[in-house]
Amino acid sequence: MEMKDYIFSSESVSEGHPDKVCDQISDAILDAFIEKDVKAGIADDSLVNTRLGCETLCTTNKIVVAGEGRGQLFRMIDGKSVVDRELITEIARGVVKDIGYNQNGFSYHGADVEVLLHGQSPDIAMGVNAKKKKGEEQEGAGDQGMMFGFACRETEELMPLPIAMAHRLARRLADVRRAGVVPYLRPDGKAMVTVAYEGHVPVRLDTVLISAQHREEVDVETLLKPDIEAEVVDPILREFAEIDVSEATVIVNPTGRFEIGGPKADTGLTGRKIIVDTYGGMAPHGGGAFSGKDPTKVDRSAAYMARYVAKNVVAAGLADRCQLQVAYAIGTAHPVSMMVETFGTEHADPDAIVDAVRELFDFRPAAIIRDLRLARPIYRETAAYGHFGRKEFPWEATDRVDDLRRAVV
Repeated sequence: MEMKDYIFSSESVSEGHPDKVCDQISDAILDAFIEKDVKAGIADDSLVNTRLGCETLCTTNKIVVAGEGRGQLFRMIDGKSVVDRELITEIARGVVKDIGYNQNGFSYHGADVEVLLHGQSPDIAMGVNAKKKKGEEQEGAGDQGMMFGFACRETEELMPLPIAMAHRLARRLADVRRAGVVPYLRPDGKAMVTVAYEGHVPVRLDTVLISAQHREEVDVETLLKPDIEAEVVDPILREFAEIDVSEATVIVNPTGRFEIGGPKADTGLTGRKIIVDTYGGMAPHGGGAFSGKDPTKVDRSAAYMARYVAKNVVAAGLADRCQLQVAYAIGTAHPVSMMVETFGTEHADPDAIVDAVRELFDFRPAAIIRDLRLARPIYRETAAYGHFGRKEFPWEATDRVDDLRRAVV
């Protein structure tokens, strides 16, 4: 089938976006749970004791943390599992401070923090907790659902170009604010990138859109737009020499002023930026968010594993594009299904690629946690600028390339 030409857009948001504020709080709390369990000697790189599903809501001068869990940050009082509320409050305020919110309407010291975390349901725990079966530990999936992983050759990090560029623009927007290069910026902001494709190949940057929160005295046309183009857009476009950017349209703050932003302007929720977190819409999404969830929850860990596999398949030269879907039933260790799609870009027998994936990669939750070293406090760093395409995360390693090549010969 002949591939059509098309134009495709992806967006990213800054760390100060209300939804991302919530994601970072939820993941910072998860890290605190894991760190406490590690220090207590009941968790290590391959064994996670923490169970947590932590949701955060932010609005005008209000932060609500809710959910359920298990771990050393809970203690039993009168037969009930009670969390350390003061520590949770301190963590939430610390995240907001680090992001830079100290404004009328939402500040790290002025926002009221309400903590509604409680113990995990025993019905869920019964299915998830490790069981012995034929002498081997079998840890059940924390929920049912399907997850996707994706990789392609559009960028060095094997990510789709539009989301890779959008993440870099959003991070740059925060960097120049933090460094004082553009001192009148405030934490909220967004970036969107539109790219023209010929088949599966990106050939031209069509549009860059930046929305940046700013102080009230700033003139958008004479100050903000020139500064954003010079200090944010141009440096990032120079990093993408492989694509034509010469005729790209740059749009800055298309509605005009953006003075009121963050949770004062728009209520934030954990898990509402799942496309930003993954592949910018270039690949399907199973619907499960990541932040605030411990790695027994396959919404998170299996999505990381699927990316790990897809990236290794592409890095091994077996295909130029690879998408993997995996699905689980709650409380069971092995996936109920797995699918590998290479979109006609494969350089090896597709059946051999599928067989190699099944042979080399263990998708049981306990094995994923072990192999990707997920029982560590690494999650707050994932909660802004994407969970994929960043070499600091273990699921981005391409250490199974040689194994895959040998397996398909």
